[in-house]
Amino acid sequence: MTGVTLTNAVKKYGEIQTIFDVNLQIEDGEFCVFVGPSGCGKSTLLRMVAGLEETTAGQIHIGTRDVTHVDAAERGVAMVFQSYALYPHMTVEENMGFGLKMTGHPKADIKEKVAEASRILKLDDYLSRKPKALSGGQRQRVAIGRAIVRGPEVFLFDEPLSNLDAELRVDMRVEIARLHKEIGATMVYVTHDQVEAMTLADKIVVLRAGRVEQVGTPMDLYKDPDNKFVAGFIGSPSMNFVTGTVQDGKVTVPAFDGRKISTEVALPAEGTPVIVGLRPQNIAVSAGHTAMLDLRERLGAVAYDHLICADGAKIIVETRGEDSLEEGAAVALDFDDTDVFLFDASSEARLR
Repeated sequence: MTGVTLTNAVKKYGEIQTIFDVNLQIEDGEFCVFVGPSGCGKSTLLRMVAGLEETTAGQIHIGTRDVTHVDAAERGVAMVFQSYALYPHMTVEENMGFGLKMTGHPKADIKEKVAEASRILKLDDYLSRKPKALSGGQRQRVAIGRAIVRGPEVFLFDEPLSNLDAELRVDMRVEIARLHKEIGATMVYVTHDQVEAMTLADKIVVLRAGRVEQVGTPMDLYKDPDNKFVAGFIGSPSMNFVTGTVQDGKVTVPAFDGRKISTEVALPAEGTPVIVGLRPQNIAVSAGHTAMLDLRERLGAVAYDHLICADGAKIIVETRGEDSLEEGAAVALDFDDTDVFLFDASSEARLR
């Protein structure tokens, strides 16, 4: 197995540029997730690594090989797509071994590799079935098995769970995590689902409009985002953002009844607006008149309270346990100053 390096990678379609000077090092055996909203360029970047999209400028290395202009079939990668793309007239065993058959591998070698992939993915009981006799999750496992038998240097996953229902997505997420643990391969995975990114990744690459916003471990990005976009994208429910103003070396927050935040962060000039970020679980709710409970989403042990503050700002607070608050009730809100994230109101960069 081996790593992947992108150096000043650029993609253009005529005059339209979609990927801007991406520099990235994916280590050998690492599980790297590209995450971002629809249209941010994550699938395009993955397809550039795969060789399915031409790299307009820059370089892509797999291990020590420069594969920037190498054909996809010669790159040593295997790709798993959102659609299973299985041959309906072939059995599971035939589907998984078809690629090796087409490249002239001996039958005994194919059988051995398919058997090993089947063991890893728990498909032994389904080898003689046709795709129509399989569930969505089983079909996706067959598609992954087809990639495994090729013995690639790098596995590429392009939103492989998007066609599955919620329960199957969770099951397959666990299967993919186990697969990575067992075979130790370098894996690059594309998703718009930040929960998938947080639970699967060793390294997350957050993309926006073709540019890398931040790279780091899931908890690095969660605890130490570089900007408002990353802070809002990583974490569920999303971080709350309200407007504050610098006054007397502190930040005054109108949405929280003029609450003043003490901070050691270097603040801009007096009177300058800043963006205040607070995660839903870091806001305390009690009796008072800071905000009104507009809607409560009950999820069993956890509830998400949608609140409207006195200045009209809308925030979400995570609460646990049962209480007697009803929709329309007045509440007071508070938080610990150390839980606050501050961002420049113009650039949206983190104030540090």
